[in-house]
Amino acid sequence: MNIQIINYEDRYAADFKRLNMEWLDKYQLAEGHDLEILDDPRGTVIDSGGIIFLVKAGEEIIGTAGLMKEAEGVYELIKMAVADGWKGKGIGKMLMDKCLATARDWKIRKVTLFSNSQLKTAIDMYKKYGFQHISTENSPYVTADVRMELELGIHH
Repeated sequence: MNIQIINYEDRYAADFKRLNMEWLDKYQLAEGHDLEILDDPRGTVIDSGGIIFLVKAGEEIIGTAGLMKEAEGVYELIKMAVADGWKGKGIGKMLMDKCLATARDWKIRKVTLFSNSQLKTAIDMYKKYGFQHISTENSPYVTADVRMELELGIHH
C-alpha cells in the first residue's frame, strides 16, 4: 500500500472534516471553534500562514494534522486525526514527524496544542515528543482541559 503525506487541497475538504468529526463526535467534543476550522480550512488555517497535511493510502484519505499560526514563531498543532481502521499503524507518528520537521524548517520556536484528558493515546504520544503540560487558561475551546507546548529551541 502506497502511503504518502500530501498538502491539503480544497477537493479534500470533506475528508478533512469527516476524519476530525469521527473522533470529536465519539468523545462528544465537537464545538464552534472546531467547526469554524473544519468548515473553512483554507480561510482559517492556510490563508493565515498555516499548513494542513493529509495522509493518503492509495486514493483514500486516512489521516490529517496541521499547523495554525498563533503568533510570530508560535504555531498550534491542530486537527490531528487518523481513520479508525488505521489507528496503531504509526500514521499519527508520521504526521507528527512531518509537522515538527515543517516547524523546524519554518524556524517556529514553539508548538502548542489543545487536547482532552480522555485522549490518553494522543497525550502519551505528545509527551514522547517532548510536549509539556501548561495552563489551559484563555483556551478558545470549551472542552480542552489539556494544553501542551513544545519549545523547539530555535533562536533568531
